[in-house]
Amino acid sequence: MATLKMREIRYMTAVQRKNQLKRLHKDLAHLRAGISTGGSLEKPSQVKQVKKTIARILTVMKENGELESNNT
Repeated sequence: MATLKMREIRYMTAVQRKNQLKRLHKDLAHLRAGISTGGSLEKPSQVKQVKKTIARILTVMKENGELESNNT
């Protein structure tokens, strides 16, 4: 998965950002499950990329007032 840039995230609609955030959380859970079962990842940096992309999306959502609470 390619890392989304801030410009790309800002051009998304609120619904697209929310859907992308859900998908990224699922991807992160899948990556963490693979690591915890003793497997090795093809690209270990993928976990870091997913976490940074999630943070970028949350930042834009907070700027636009799309987050209703601290829960994601």
